[in-house]
Amino acid sequence: MTDRRSKSKNTKKKSKITQNYIQVIQEFIRGKGYIPLSSTELIERLKVHEDHHKVFRQALSKLVKDGFLLYKKKRYGLVGRKSQEIISGTLSVHPRGFAFLSPDNPTASDQDIFIPKHLTGNAVDGDQVEVAVDWEHVPAKGPEGKVVSIVNRGRTHLSGIILHVEQSGAARAHVPILGTKQAVRVQASEEYSIKRGDRVVMHILQWGDKEQETVCEISHVLGPISDPSLDIPSAIENYELRGDFPTRVKKEAKAWGTRIPASELKVREDLRHLECVTIDPETAKDFDDAITLEQVEKGHYLLGVHIADVSHYVSPGSALDKEASLRSNSTYFPGYCLPMIPSALSDQLCSLRPNVNRLTVSIFMRFNSRGRMIDYRVARSVIRSKRRFSYEEAKEVLDGTRRSKHKALLERMVDLCHLLKGKRRERGSVELFLPEYRVQVDEKGVPFGIEVIEYDITHQMIEEFMLKANETVAAHLSAQDQSLTYRVHDEPNEEDLASFRQLARAFGHQIGAKPDAEEIQNLFHAISGRPESQFLATAYIRCMKLAQYSTQNIGHYGLSLEHYCHFTSPIRRYADLVAHRALFGELEENVDVPSIAKQCSEQERVSARAEGSVLLLKKLRLLQSQLKKDPGLALQAVVTRVKPFGLIVELEKYMVEGFIHVSNLHNDYYVFNPTSMVLQGENTGERFQCGERVSVSLDRICLITLETEWSLLEKPRKRKKKRKK
Repeated sequence: MTDRRSKSKNTKKKSKITQNYIQVIQEFIRGKGYIPLSSTELIERLKVHEDHHKVFRQALSKLVKDGFLLYKKKRYGLVGRKSQEIISGTLSVHPRGFAFLSPDNPTASDQDIFIPKHLTGNAVDGDQVEVAVDWEHVPAKGPEGKVVSIVNRGRTHLSGIILHVEQSGAARAHVPILGTKQAVRVQASEEYSIKRGDRVVMHILQWGDKEQETVCEISHVLGPISDPSLDIPSAIENYELRGDFPTRVKKEAKAWGTRIPASELKVREDLRHLECVTIDPETAKDFDDAITLEQVEKGHYLLGVHIADVSHYVSPGSALDKEASLRSNSTYFPGYCLPMIPSALSDQLCSLRPNVNRLTVSIFMRFNSRGRMIDYRVARSVIRSKRRFSYEEAKEVLDGTRRSKHKALLERMVDLCHLLKGKRRERGSVELFLPEYRVQVDEKGVPFGIEVIEYDITHQMIEEFMLKANETVAAHLSAQDQSLTYRVHDEPNEEDLASFRQLARAFGHQIGAKPDAEEIQNLFHAISGRPESQFLATAYIRCMKLAQYSTQNIGHYGLSLEHYCHFTSPIRRYADLVAHRALFGELEENVDVPSIAKQCSEQERVSARAEGSVLLLKKLRLLQSQLKKDPGLALQAVVTRVKPFGLIVELEKYMVEGFIHVSNLHNDYYVFNPTSMVLQGENTGERFQCGERVSVSLDRICLITLETEWSLLEKPRKRKKKRKK
């Protein structure tokens, strides 16, 4: 009798659990963004306890039997909902893990399909995939999808680091582009003897998935992770960047020689008499823009922006042009630049060095005394720069600590800069004063410090002049109905702005439900110099949509401009070179400008991922070396996000993010308040919230996976005053 009652109770309990899961599944699948998932994926998304997996699957079966769910191709969909359309295309993976599908057939979707991080499967950047898109419920930010199959892999090789070598000689490897969850097995090799920490390039024998490992064989060994000189070559392999230039390309570049022929000077506007200067970073070699500025009648300003005429040397269809198109841009690593065109041009003949003749494309813009542009003109020209300033040197001249005959010119630049910044504020463009954190490395790639470069007036004035030149060229070509690679930036969706608003409020700053540009600008002026300013500015940028190149001119939201393109950096960006050709009618009729725009956008994202990976590795190397000198080193950080399971902090000096699990906080039980985004100890009352400065210790660094472990250092406790009896 007792056994029957016990069985009856267990049956009722299971039935109740099943019913609960049925309700949870129904609510989740009715959601607007739901895309058919497998039972395993549903278990992961809903965080079903391991003991309940069987009951959960029973709940799914019951919903199928009752006609609520449709089970097809091992996935569960909602009956009655319009079936998802399958679209094929190329996947572009963002550094933060999410991806975009560029459809093979442009008529399938007028915009790229967004793929959340957890729905990319094991697809990697460049793969040809099929994506299920639910057109019935399209979020405000655009269509979303899920990778359902990989049609064709974009890679035949992978770059990775050996994690473990077995006695048989086979090994396990970490492949950065696949992440830590994808297992990669390396077959034993008689040719190569490998050990933990070796960087290797592998030929893919069999692609794996969540259940099966990817199998590879070693193609060649780069060297150990302990050698920082290999950080950049490894990134070039890992992200499939183009390293050395082909022989034919280098020959074409060198064939131009080192001097400009006199015949070319005769057919150009001669501007060598003008007071012309360049202002660039101290380490720059490719000077692609120079400035002249005169104050003329009626208090007007005549600004000349002179850009290296790369299109004169890189003609359409040449070996130089084809290689530059494939690279699309230069990639900048700490202490090293992987150029778009060979150094014979990028660092020499095209670079606007002082006291030598250089071929340029000049745009002259006349502004009245209030900063409004009155007219402009464009010409092919020759200049002779009178002085090469670094930003630091120009600032010293303006501050009066360095003497220069060009001081009056620099002061005019400051005056015009302030006028243009005023116009920028009037049209609603948000300006962020973000310093640059540059990792300093020696000739062997060993990091030895971090240089903080402030966004001072010298940076601001050059930026304003370049922005105005880019805008003017875009408007000029648009008026002529020229095909062009516009630089476009769509407005953010309300969900992302709401997330930024919530974050700002967690730091104690109140902004409206739908903040306009003025309100955002006032916020950043108010927090300038405060510890959270850098993080909030970065968070604001992240809530924006990605800027990209397109032949469809939708304007530039971030700059509040109707027309904008890239024109001022043709040495390092192919899109600028295209704009130069369009400006002088040199674009061939059969050139596929939309494909060029797509290629430039995709390659820009690849370069950003490569740059970011090396930058993080160099920072962790620097931290590791400092911890060896001082194992108990206390690092200052700012709490940037608070989660139920811990704190996310950012080191103030290094701009490296770390996570502190709630179990590594002080001895207490912490409760999370989702409204105020605060973790508070039940016994001590100790609170952790966004914007708070904390001292942390870095307990472990793994250079192979770039993973870190952190602890919070004990706060000095305030002594409670004894109550008088």
